[in-house]
Amino acid sequence: MMTVNEVSRLTGVSIRTLQYYDKIGLLKPTGYTQAGYRLYDDTALETLQQILLFRELEFPLKEIKEMISRPDFDRNKALEQQITLLNMKKEHLENLIRYARDIRNGGERTMDFSAFDTKKMDEYAKRAREQWGNTAEYQEFEEKSQGRTKEMELETAKEFMQLFAEFGELKQEGPGAEKAQKQVRKLQDYITEHFYTCSDEILFSLGQMYAGGGEFMANIDKAGGEGTAAFVAEAIRICCGK
Repeated sequence: MMTVNEVSRLTGVSIRTLQYYDKIGLLKPTGYTQAGYRLYDDTALETLQQILLFRELEFPLKEIKEMISRPDFDRNKALEQQITLLNMKKEHLENLIRYARDIRNGGERTMDFSAFDTKKMDEYAKRAREQWGNTAEYQEFEEKSQGRTKEMELETAKEFMQLFAEFGELKQEGPGAEKAQKQVRKLQDYITEHFYTCSDEILFSLGQMYAGGGEFMANIDKAGGEGTAAFVAEAIRICCGK
């Protein structure tokens, strides 16, 4: 655990900014000292990394909060998008540098304004915002999350991962077995009750994400044993008739 002063020194983010992130619910401390000072663990620092990368790409704080608060937010997928956008930004800056040098040297391209064109980068950023942004499911998630304490959120997350531990115990019976299919509906009902209305279409998409690698797959396999994420994805596919 690190104090707010230590996080500020490590990251270069001012204490006032960290306090503001806490105030708007963007980055909550993991806990507090007996004296009431904020404390941050490694998970909080990973969240801060995401925030800073999105800020570097000029995403508004409100949109960042919406994206990283989604229950299906995939950190690895977001990082791939950020890398793509940063490469686009790098290419754009390199074009501007060449353009400025041409003007300085009296080159022939001085009336060419294509270096200022950011349409490609803007379109990609727009698609990223739409993917993680303010959907009906997110609005429902926000409503159901109101009033939850940190302890209640931790308990909900624990119960959610317990469902995957139960999936892990069913692997030998096969994904199409009655117990596995009942477990799929139990998972679907839990998501609907605690997060957002989970239609079969959304459930199928979640299943594909669970087995798609990255943080979700690792956490599910940790809860239910190796191969659980793939088992869950296949059980969901069968249940949804895909």
